[in-house]
Amino acid sequence: MADDNEELRGQVAELQTQVAFQEAALGELDRALSRQQREILLMQRQIELLVERQQALEAREEESNATATADEKPPHY
Repeated sequence: MADDNEELRGQVAELQTQVAFQEAALGELDRALSRQQREILLMQRQIELLVERQQALEAREEESNATATADEKPPHY
């Protein structure tokens, strides 16, 4: 009977150790996931800004090309 109690206590202690380890691991994973989510949101915003900038540059270039074409004299002049 005493051996059974000791064995059960050992098993409970082992389970408690495993649970503590898993809780620590879950905490680390949660922090890593939160950090990655912040980084993803930041990168998405940076991409949005780059797309806006690219569109503005393309519009400005089209405008410039249209103005330059309209001001050019034909080659036979």
